[in-house]
Amino acid sequence: MLRVAQRFMLAAAGIGYSFAASGAVTLPSIFGSHMVLQQAESVPIWGWADPGEEVTVSIAGGSHSVTAGEDGDWRLDLPPMNVGTGFTMTVSGANTVTFEDVAVGEVWLCSGQSNMEQGVGVSLNPSAEIAAANHPDIRLIDVPKTLSSTPKRGFSGNWVRCSPETIGTHGTWGGFSAVAYYFGRALHAELGVPIGLIDSSWGGSRIEPWTPPLGFRSVAEVSALSARVEMATPGSPSHLEAMGDFLTRLGAWRDGAREAMLESRAFEPVPAFPAGLIPLDKRGDPCAMYNAMIHPLVPYGIRGAIWYQGESNHHDRMLYVAKTEALVAGWRGLWGKPAMPYYYVQIAPYQYGSENASILAAFWEAQATIEKRVPHTGMAVISDVGNLKDIHPKNKQAVGKRLAGLALSETYGRGGVCRGPLFAGHEVDGAKVIVSFENAAGLRTRDGKASDWFEIGGNNGVFVKADAAITGETVVLSSPEVAIPTAARFAWSKLAEPNLTNGAGLPATAFSVGTIPVRSVVDNCVAEAKDYELVYSVALPRVRYEGDGIVYDEDHAAAFSGAFDRIAYFLILMTKDGTKQFVFASMDAFTDDITKVGVPVFKTKVHLQQEVAGLQVRSNVPGLKAGDNLAGGIEFWPCNYGPSNARKVPGASDSAYDFGDQQNTGVAHGYGSMQIHNRAAKQVVFAYNNWRAQGQADLGIGNSPSGHPDWTFTKSAGSYTAAKLLILVRGNQ
Repeated sequence: MLRVAQRFMLAAAGIGYSFAASGAVTLPSIFGSHMVLQQAESVPIWGWADPGEEVTVSIAGGSHSVTAGEDGDWRLDLPPMNVGTGFTMTVSGANTVTFEDVAVGEVWLCSGQSNMEQGVGVSLNPSAEIAAANHPDIRLIDVPKTLSSTPKRGFSGNWVRCSPETIGTHGTWGGFSAVAYYFGRALHAELGVPIGLIDSSWGGSRIEPWTPPLGFRSVAEVSALSARVEMATPGSPSHLEAMGDFLTRLGAWRDGAREAMLESRAFEPVPAFPAGLIPLDKRGDPCAMYNAMIHPLVPYGIRGAIWYQGESNHHDRMLYVAKTEALVAGWRGLWGKPAMPYYYVQIAPYQYGSENASILAAFWEAQATIEKRVPHTGMAVISDVGNLKDIHPKNKQAVGKRLAGLALSETYGRGGVCRGPLFAGHEVDGAKVIVSFENAAGLRTRDGKASDWFEIGGNNGVFVKADAAITGETVVLSSPEVAIPTAARFAWSKLAEPNLTNGAGLPATAFSVGTIPVRSVVDNCVAEAKDYELVYSVALPRVRYEGDGIVYDEDHAAAFSGAFDRIAYFLILMTKDGTKQFVFASMDAFTDDITKVGVPVFKTKVHLQQEVAGLQVRSNVPGLKAGDNLAGGIEFWPCNYGPSNARKVPGASDSAYDFGDQQNTGVAHGYGSMQIHNRAAKQVVFAYNNWRAQGQADLGIGNSPSGHPDWTFTKSAGSYTAAKLLILVRGNQ
C-alpha cells in the first residue's frame, strides 16, 4: 500500500503517468496506439510494475520477457524490426496493456523555441495545407510545456495519425509544429515509410533549459553552467557542502538569536538561503525543460533530432557553439548514439528593434561554425524566406524541406545538394578580394541582379559596399574607396536578405574575414593623428566587462612608458544609410595616469567635471564646430547624474542634460557619462553614456537632434551598424 500511495502522490504532482492499482503494468505516454517505432535498430520498451513481476512484450509474432527490478522498473530491447504498419503490441504482467495500429518506420525529435512550436494553422497557406494533410502513416505526438528541477519519467500525451483534423489541433499554437510536419512530409514522400514526429518545443525558450547535466559536463566552455546545475542538485557534493555550511551558519545564528532574546538585545537578521541551492525550475533555468520535456522520452527509439532555436540566445555569439556542443553531447549520450544526426535552422533576418545590426550577423557566423565543429550536424539557411517585420516568418514549408534535404542526403544517403554556399577562403589580389565557397556549383543570384551584401575595407578605415562579380565558384570584390583591402564580409547585418545562391537555389550564409588596421581608421580621417600613440580601442556598443572595467579590443596601457602632454579621442560611427561619421577631439592632458584616460568605468575611479585646455576638434558631421584652442570641457564619471547646473557652467541649462550636469557620486555603479564639450559653442563634441546598457547605451556626435543635447536617455547606440572608439596620447613635445 505504501508503494501505491507513493505512486499516486507522484502522479498528482504532475509527473504524467499513473498506476491503475498495485501490480498494474504501466508504460510512459510516449508509448501508445498509432505510435511509430524506429526501424532497423533495437527498440527500447520500458515501464513500471511490481518488484519481481514478469513483463512480456509481444509484437509482430514475437514475444520477449523481462523481470521488474526491486524498484519496479523494467526495460527490454526488442530486436530490430522491419518497416510496417497495423501492428498490435501487448505488454502483459498482472494486467495487459494493448496498443493498436503501431507502425515501424523513422522517428525524429523536433525541438526548439517558437519557430518550431508554430503550428500549421498559423503558417503559410494554412487552409490549403490543413485540408491536404491526409497522411495516416505520418504520426504525431506533442509534449506539453512543463518545467521541472528533477528528471521526470513521463508526461501527458498521445500519438495521433496525421489528418486535416489532427494537424490543426494537435499542438499548442495553431496546431502541430509546421516545421516538424513539413520535414516529416518530405521524408515520407521520399522514403515511403511511416514517419513519427515528436514535438517538444516551447516559445521564447533558451538553449540552456533543454540541455541535460551530462551535456554541460561534457564541454569545458560551459563549466559555469555545469557547476550551477550541480550546486542546485540535491545530493551532489557541492550541494551537500553548501547546504552543510548554511545549516552550520543557521545553527550559530539560532544560538545567538536565543541568547540575544534572553538578554533583550537586538540581533542580526537570519542568514539568507543560498541562491545556488534553489531548485532550477524556472523557464530560463538550465535543465528545467530537459527534465520535464526531453528526459521522459529517453530512451525511446529515434533516428535523430531537428532543432529551430536561437532567437533567445542570439547575443551569445560564439558561446552558442559551446552551448550547442553541450546540448548535442547530452542528447547523444543519453540515447547512447554518438553519431545521432542533429539538423538545425539558422535563424532568419529580423529587425530586433534598435539593436546593433552586427549582433545577429555574428550569431549567424556562430551557427555556421556548429556544423564544422560538431560531427553529424547540418544547418538549413533561410535568409531568403524570412520576414524582417515578423520574428515568426510563415514560410515553414521551405524550412522543413531544407531540413529534410539534409537528412535525406546525409542520414539516408539519397544524395543531392543540401547546403548553400559557405565561406571557404579568400585571397587578396591587389585591390581585389577573391572569396571562394564550398557547395558553390552553379553559383548565381536568385534574381539575376548583381550579388549584394558584400563589403570590403582596409586602408580606407571602414567597411564599404563592394562591387561583387561572380566568377565560377568565387566572388571577386572591389571598391574604388579601398586601394589596399584587408577585410571582407557578407550579409553582416540583421537586415541582410542576400541574393547569392548555388545552382540548387540554396542561399549563402554570412561570414566575416580579416581586420581593418585600427590605426588606418583614424589616420585616414585625421592628419594630426600621426603624432599620437594608440592606448585603447574598443568596438561599441556591446563591450565586455570583467569586474568593474571594460575589456578593450586593444589595450596598450601596460606597455606604455613615458609622459604625455595630449590626450585624443576618436569616435567613428556608421549609420544605417551607410554614412560615415567621425570626430577627433584632442586636448591638453588632464591626468598623468595612462589608466585614467579610457572610458570612466568604476574601476578607474575617474570623476571629472572640468575645463580642458587646447581642445582641437576635427569632424565630418555637419553643424559640429571644428577648430583649435576651443573652450573645452569634460564630464567623465561612472555614476548617476542630474541636469542641475550646480557648478554654474556658463550657458548650461538647469533643466536639460547638456554640458553642465551634476554628478551623484553616491551611486558608484550608475548611469555613467563620457562627454567632451565645446562650452562656448554650447555643443556636445561626442557623448557615450550608460555604457553598461550595451545596445541601449547613449552614443552620438554633436548635439542630439532630439531630446537632451548630450544624448542622455536616447538609447541611440543600437541605431548604428558599426561604432569604434580609439583613445590615444601624444608624448611630450
